[in-house]
Amino acid sequence: MQLTIIGVGAIGGTIAAHLIRAGHDVLLCDADPAHVEAINRQGLSICGPVENFTVPATAVLPDDLPVTVARAAVATKSHHTAAAAELLRGRLAPDGYVVSFQNGLTTGTLAAAVGPERVLASFVNFGADWLEPGLIMQGNIGTFRVGEPAGGLSERVRELAAALPYAEPTDNILGFLWGKEAYGAMLYAGAVSDLSIADSLEDPKWRPLMLAIAREVLAQAPVRPEAFDGFDPGDLEGSLARLVAFNRGSAKSHSGIYRDLMVRKRKTEVDDLLRDLNGPLTTYAGELIRAIERGERTCEVANLELLAAQERALRLGGPLNAVVAVFPAPARQPDGPLHGVLIAVKDLIDVAGHPRGNGNPHDMAGAPAAADAPVVAALRAAGADVFAAASLLEYAAGAVHPDVPEARNPFDPGRTAGGSSGGSAALVGAGVCPAALGSDTGGSIRIPAHYCGVVGFKPSFGAIDVAGTQPLSPSLDHIGILGADVAITASVFAAITDQEAGSPPTTLRLGLARPQLDHPDIQPGVAAALRAALARLAGAFPVVDVDGSVLSEIAGSFGDIILFEAWQVHRAQVDSHPERYGPETLRLLRTASHVTEDAYRAAGRRRDDLLPRAAQVYRGVDVLVTPAAPFAAPVTTPPVDTPEGELEGLFTGVFNLTGDPALVLPCGWDDGPNGGLPVGIQLSAPRGADMALLAAASLIEPVLAFDRRQTR
Repeated sequence: MQLTIIGVGAIGGTIAAHLIRAGHDVLLCDADPAHVEAINRQGLSICGPVENFTVPATAVLPDDLPVTVARAAVATKSHHTAAAAELLRGRLAPDGYVVSFQNGLTTGTLAAAVGPERVLASFVNFGADWLEPGLIMQGNIGTFRVGEPAGGLSERVRELAAALPYAEPTDNILGFLWGKEAYGAMLYAGAVSDLSIADSLEDPKWRPLMLAIAREVLAQAPVRPEAFDGFDPGDLEGSLARLVAFNRGSAKSHSGIYRDLMVRKRKTEVDDLLRDLNGPLTTYAGELIRAIERGERTCEVANLELLAAQERALRLGGPLNAVVAVFPAPARQPDGPLHGVLIAVKDLIDVAGHPRGNGNPHDMAGAPAAADAPVVAALRAAGADVFAAASLLEYAAGAVHPDVPEARNPFDPGRTAGGSSGGSAALVGAGVCPAALGSDTGGSIRIPAHYCGVVGFKPSFGAIDVAGTQPLSPSLDHIGILGADVAITASVFAAITDQEAGSPPTTLRLGLARPQLDHPDIQPGVAAALRAALARLAGAFPVVDVDGSVLSEIAGSFGDIILFEAWQVHRAQVDSHPERYGPETLRLLRTASHVTEDAYRAAGRRRDDLLPRAAQVYRGVDVLVTPAAPFAAPVTTPPVDTPEGELEGLFTGVFNLTGDPALVLPCGWDDGPNGGLPVGIQLSAPRGADMALLAAASLIEPVLAFDRRQTR
């Protein structure tokens, strides 16, 4: 057989060497002058575990291709298909054809140049690597199929398959190509890391991602995908173990995509992946590869962690209404104290290129933010992956917009995740990411943390810059953190504020605020969990009862302050565009409009008068212990100006008034009629003692250890 092979890299070179050794007349064409020169001078060599041999060969550059070509094969990278097709335009003999030895769905591009009736396709799954000019490593023997794109078995397909090494004819070549697309998508995902193919497919940590990205591709197949080399579209779960064994047996440890990125430092086939396939996971993988191509990232496990979190955001966060957007390849510094830490951001904090959505449909469709909020910029500077925007209650005002679904609780999706930072709490609680940013004006971080069984930290007033964030009540607004545990919460806070994490104290004295802990409105299931937690604390630390009545007194200032300030923030838009608000938020703001400036100033004076007494609550203790909320997660978040809403924030709003740092730790379960919902306990410390509070919490957390349960 006479054949001209265009592209003499790993696959084209391996096939060419076998054909030449079998006595076929093969002309090689490649754009690399050094490769062409080496082949003409010393022959084409195959090395590796399969066999080692050298064949004499003739190679030319594209400009030297003969005027007429009897039969041709294209083995270039898929993004060079158009250039190869132009080389063949008008060159094929009257009865000639071209066969693709490529990855991807390239036959349409070839057909546009030579005619669809003159194009064959093949599926190649043996592993090979270009090592140096004139030298190819064949890593294993894998499936090789040849067929007509339109289906059926033709004589030319049988003839070609008989000549090619390891090849067999098939009447469903597109089925093999679509199977390879699904398998290839897993290889693309693994290639963003520095793991071998086998390692990325074997680790259970990546299993949900690999299965999901394969399913995403297979769902788009217009034909019946075929099985090969352990990959079975009908048994994806079992395929992973078989593919691990197949790849462990190959000398080709890493995919061609990885080698293009990290070894050969050249453009990959990612643009064709994104052109041919739809779906979020393939898009995320493709955009990560583009970022690596641009030098913004390098191949490392942190990228695979990001892809896995993006898959979890779709699978776990989506059904909980917790995700507003997922950012495919977020910008960040290549190193730092939060290198690769996955962080979601409440969608009222500016993320460059994404609208500040505010839980409001009008704002969610608005112009993207021109720049990151300072807190987001600090996360990126620390190396964190700001990968998702998390949902919230409308304008963080404590009510749901009817067109924006409320975030649901990961332990009972029939109940709320809480407000207003419910999306952030749900993502952390569901295990999508280890940390998320939220905002807290009266408990909007700590109450969702209590509901969702996570750590919720509201730092001292002003500790984290609130610029670039939608205000609600500027004198009460805080930016804070929801975390899977105290350690990650402290790490994120330290990085944001450019501080060193504090060491755990050698002694710790706890003050129990009795008026709060014994409050009659605490529901029985929550009260039982708190009593059990307090007993554990008393067994580990010195505890004293503290008169917290001043906290209840100062909390009386909360309503007039938050309502008056919220009205100042929203007055102009309520007057000009009331239709942009959900009915509950609009009602709340119109109620707020009735709070007079005199009442607001009087509330402020009461607060200021009581602050010195409130500071005395910490005399003689390191940490004050209070409840987080009087009940476990309800079905929906009660508006802040309703009796239920006031009860919900009974123990949290006071620390927005004082500006003291406060943190909620999971401490147990409400096993009453709600069927088992998380309960948190609140710790606070004097204003400015943020790192000391976090350090104390790191000691308290293991003492509060309780039976963890799976989310639903």
